[in-house]
Amino acid sequence: MPETNPSRYHRQTLLSEIGSDGQAKLAQSKIAIVGIGAIGCASADALTRAGVGQLVLIDRDIVELSNLQRQCLYTETDADRGTPKAVAAKRRLSKVNSMIRIQPIVADLTPENAVSHLDRADIIVDGTDNFETRYLLNDYAVRERTPMICGGAIATRGTIMPTFPGIGPCLRCLHPEVPVVRETCDTVGVLGPIVQIVGARQAALAMRVLIHGEGSIPIQLEEFDAWTGQARSFDITTAKEPDCPCCVRRQFTFLDGVRGSKAIRLCGRGAVQVSPAHTSGIDLVALAQRMQSSGDVIATDLFVRTRIQSHNEPGTIELTVFGDGRAIIKGTEDPAQARMIYARYIGS
Repeated sequence: MPETNPSRYHRQTLLSEIGSDGQAKLAQSKIAIVGIGAIGCASADALTRAGVGQLVLIDRDIVELSNLQRQCLYTETDADRGTPKAVAAKRRLSKVNSMIRIQPIVADLTPENAVSHLDRADIIVDGTDNFETRYLLNDYAVRERTPMICGGAIATRGTIMPTFPGIGPCLRCLHPEVPVVRETCDTVGVLGPIVQIVGARQAALAMRVLIHGEGSIPIQLEEFDAWTGQARSFDITTAKEPDCPCCVRRQFTFLDGVRGSKAIRLCGRGAVQVSPAHTSGIDLVALAQRMQSSGDVIATDLFVRTRIQSHNEPGTIELTVFGDGRAIIKGTEDPAQARMIYARYIGS
C-alpha cells in the first residue's frame, strides 16, 4: 500500500478532479502496462509518480542503445548489459516511488499466460508495438470487461483511444482483421516527444477511469502531432459494429490461440522473436554450456546470449534465449530464417 503521507501527493490532491478521495482510489488500484517501450515507459513513469498502488510491467524485450532516444526509464548501463526492460523499469521506478508495488514480468504476452499475467488488473494500458498482441489484449479486455487505454506513435504523430467493453467499440469494431502495416518506426522513425505526449495522455485517462469511472471518459479517438502542434479528436461512440466478431459474437480467436504467429518481427530491432509452440521452460545453464562452441556466451538468471559466427549463417547472428523458451534472433528480419536458426541451435 502506498504511503499515506499527504505531502507527497499534495499538488495532486489539490486538484478538484482528484482530491484525497481520488488519491485513495489510486492507492487501491492495479494497472497492467503491456509493453514497456517508449510509450509504456512514459505511462509507467507518470502512474508511479501519481501513486497508483500496484503496477504490473509486462515486456518481452531487452534494452538496446537505440532505445535511449525515446525510452525514458533506461540508461546506457542497461543497454550495455542487455537488461530486460521490465526489470530495468522496475529498478528505476522503485527509486522514484518505493512505497508502491511494482511487479516486472519478462515474458511475451500469449494466449497461454494472458489470463494469469493480467488477472485482477483494474485497467490495461497498451504500450505494445504489434497488432497481434494488441488484438489479444482486446479479446481479454472484452471477455473480462476490463477497460483498456490504447496508444501508438509513429514519426511525429500519435494516437490514443480508450476501449470500454459494453460502452463503446472495441478494436475489432474498427478493424475486424489485423491491419496491414505500411509504416513502422524502423522505416519512418519516431520522435521522442510524441511518445511522451501519448504516454502522458494514457496515464491521465487511466487515472480518470480509476477515480471517476468509465462513464466520465468521452469515447473518442485522439490524434496529436508533436512537430506541428496539431491535435484532433473524433467521436467514435457510433462506431460499434453490430456484428463485431469480438464484442458482439464473443469470438475470442486471439485469446483462444486460434490466431497469431510464433515468429514476430520486432519493430526497429532488425530482429525476430521466435516462441516455441509448446514448452515448460528451458534449462538456461545447460543451454549456456551447449552454446559455448558457437561463440562467446553471456549467461544470467534470466537469459543466455551468444553471437553466432558461422559459415552457415550470413553475417553475425545474436541469439538471446529466455527461460520460457523464447528467443530474440538479431541479424535477420526473415521469420523463416529465424525459425531455422532457432531449430538449429535450440531445438524444435
